[in-house]
This record gives sequence, C-alpha cells and structure tokens, in this order.
Amino acid sequence: MKPILKGILAGAAALIATAGIASAQTKTLDTVKSRGSLSCGVNVGLAGFSQPDDKGNWTGLDVDYCKAIAAAVLGDATKVKYVPTTAKERFTALQSGEIDVLIRNTTWTTARDSSLGLIFAGVNYYDGQGFMVKGSLGVKTAKELNGATVCVQTGTTTELNLADYFKANKMTYKPVVFEKLDETLQAYLAGRCDVYTTDQSGLYSVRVQQPKPEDHLVLPEIISKEPLGPSVRQGDDQWLTVVKWVHYALLNAEEAGITQANVAEMVNSTNPEIKRIVGKDGELGKGLGLPNDFVVSIVKAVGNYGELFERNVGSGSRLKIARGLNKLWNNGGLQYAPPLR
Repeated sequence: MKPILKGILAGAAALIATAGIASAQTKTLDTVKSRGSLSCGVNVGLAGFSQPDDKGNWTGLDVDYCKAIAAAVLGDATKVKYVPTTAKERFTALQSGEIDVLIRNTTWTTARDSSLGLIFAGVNYYDGQGFMVKGSLGVKTAKELNGATVCVQTGTTTELNLADYFKANKMTYKPVVFEKLDETLQAYLAGRCDVYTTDQSGLYSVRVQQPKPEDHLVLPEIISKEPLGPSVRQGDDQWLTVVKWVHYALLNAEEAGITQANVAEMVNSTNPEIKRIVGKDGELGKGLGLPNDFVVSIVKAVGNYGELFERNVGSGSRLKIARGLNKLWNNGGLQYAPPLR
C-alpha cells in the first residue's frame, strides 16, 4: 500500500474513532434529558444509604445523590427511577445500560475502575470494613475471632478483605456466603455464624434496625479502606464530568456556607465566590451541558453535603455515625473539591 493511501486511511480511522468517542461522550446525558428521568442504581435496602418505605418512597445518602443529579440535569429531583440492585447484579446493570449511574455503597478499586468497564466519579463516603458480633459471644476484639464462622456477602470486596485479614493474622475462619445482603444478615441473626462483616457504616445501619441494638457489638478494628462512590460507564466523558461535578457542588456549597435554608438569599449575594457558585457570574454550567444555576437546583433539593450526611447517617439520623473522615478538608476530613469557577 502506498504511503499516501495509508495516511488517508489512518486519518479516516482516526476521524471515525473520534466521532465514536464524541457520540459516547454525549449519549447518557442526552438520553436522560430526552427520557425526562434518571435511572439510578441503588442498594435493595440499607438504612441511611438507600431504603424504600412501605409506600415505595426512597431515602438515604445515596438516594439524595440520585436526587441531586436529577435536580442538576432535569431541574426536578423527583424525576428519578430507583433500580434496586444486589452486589452481584449492580455492575451488569450499569454495563448493560439498565441504569445511568450506580450509587450503591460500592468501593472504588483498580479492577472496577478498569477491567469492569466502569469509572468512578468521586468518593461520597469514606468507609472501612468491620465486624459485628452478638454481645453474648464475649468477644471484644477481632483478634479473638480465630476459628469463627463469618457471614459475608459474595461478589464484594468484603469477601476478599476478610480472607486477607485472617491470613495476615494467621487465624482460621469458616465463611458462610450469601448473594444478598438480607440473606447474609438473617443468617447472622439466626445464629448460623458468629460474626457478620461488611463496611462499618453498613454494620451501624443493620444494628440500629434490630429490636435490641445493644445486644450487638461493632468491634473496634477497621481492616480496610472502602472509598464508596458513584460510578458510570467508561467512554462517556461528559456524563462522568456531570456526575463528578454534582458531587463537587455539594462539597463546595457546604464550604461556602450555602444551605437549603439560605440558598434563596445567597442567590442575591455580592460575594464573588458565591455569585459564581449560584450561577450569577460566569457560565458555570455551559461546559457541562447544564443550566448555570444547577448548584442552586441541587441545594434546594437536598441541601449541601454536610446537611445530606447528617440527615441520613449522622447526628440527625438513627445511625448517629460520627462524620470522621467525611468532614471537609478544612475541618480535618478528606472531603475536598476543586473550585467551581
């Protein structure tokens, strides 16, 4: 083949590839807008994060993130279809296009961010794996669990971390494995195992729902890093950017002191930073394909990150989980957002 012809073909291939990428980049955002609703993958039921009531109304930290995205993209936080997924089903649901975004206490890992075809948009909850036992067992620390039977959900990083922890500490254990969260928990409550293990937030979530929470002890050890956050399909850069900046908007709003109660007043602020955040100065949403006041829509719908946290899992909830690592960076935590400008 002549060099000139080879060059023409190579150029054509590059144009086709570029066109394909451009198409993929806008696909999900356009789909959500044309459909008029967001399809959001959540947990089948985890108190504080995503749980339906007897009327089918969903609440929780992850649910509020779904609402925030809908508010930003569609201007209406109610335009969400919640799709409950198990640990085993969640990735297939996203890969297949059944859901637009997965926001389901899912840990960001190398494999999930590469070979599974997903890409994470940030960390909405810094967590770590722990253990829960019945007080009657008489165990005070995880180092006393040698030979224990452990209820664990399959298809999770929890299962892998469990094996690593016992191997590293030269202890033995017998896993009792289930696909669904409820099956795993019920087995623990029925005495089919000595220990229940999952992310510590999940332990507090199930503990508070028991008739006598004080009968169950969350052991002090944290055995892993569990950065939980929303994920989208790879190859859809614009949608990734939208989901990512919804998360950053929640953090920036808290840092700037913009709350659900005062956001209407903040729209009239003369502070240059506030004016940018609320869309009164510059074109904040233009590059995202969103209205310039998308942050205002988010905060009106769910509040800022701190409000969202405290309401669902923190001081204003039944779980009463200390904010800890999920504090803002300027208050000793890890939550840090690039500037909205």
